[in-house]
Amino acid sequence: MNGRSPEPRDRAGPEPAPDEEFARAYALGYEEGIRTALKEMIEHAARGHSPAELRMLLESRVARLSEEVEVKRRTLLAPPRRTHWASAASPPRPWTASPAGRGTVPLELGRGYLIPESRPDRALELIRRAAPGAPRVVILSRRPPLLPGVADDRRVDLRPSGADNPSAPGSLGDLSGRLRDALSGPSGAWIYMDSIEFLLTSLSPELVLHFLRWLVGLVEEVRAGLVVSVDPAALEPRDFSRLSHLFDGPA
Repeated sequence: MNGRSPEPRDRAGPEPAPDEEFARAYALGYEEGIRTALKEMIEHAARGHSPAELRMLLESRVARLSEEVEVKRRTLLAPPRRTHWASAASPPRPWTASPAGRGTVPLELGRGYLIPESRPDRALELIRRAAPGAPRVVILSRRPPLLPGVADDRRVDLRPSGADNPSAPGSLGDLSGRLRDALSGPSGAWIYMDSIEFLLTSLSPELVLHFLRWLVGLVEEVRAGLVVSVDPAALEPRDFSRLSHLFDGPA
């Protein structure tokens, strides 16, 4: 006053009162996030994961965090409406190889082929086509199939146990070591796997996907080949999408 112009803060007016509802909602969301993270860590630790596996699981979770937060934000802003079944879109068809290409696509070393199918028919056809000329064939299956033309000394059968213990026979840690040993010889070996559904009955999708990511990398490193049969119905759509991106595509 007294001829002086008001200070900037006077022109802006009084500061708005704190929004109690906003602060409470923010605090509750913050608490929920911390609680969820700690519960996941406790669950993973209780399963006996090694420090390296725990780090892998947590890093994978952190990498997906921004995506999950965005989905949550959109859900809160626009809750999904009930679907009118008469106008609902039909589910996407399973990803399958084209019948016109059956038996005509050459299989290449250093690549992984994912075959979506309810029964391992097409995948068996492919591995039986590639196996006779391979120096070694590794089978990851609870019921190892017959491979005509492959002698016993060129075949390695590995039966996954689904045990959530890195040191247990047939666990993912044990399989990783035995796979690397089996592929330590001449290049050109082939791997066949049809046990993803079995592994998912006792292991988390994160662990199974991490194992397959490692396996695809090993195949590229040692110039081997990989054929994997999987029933898409055994995975959530998002997990199947992540799985399919690890491979070059169907053969």
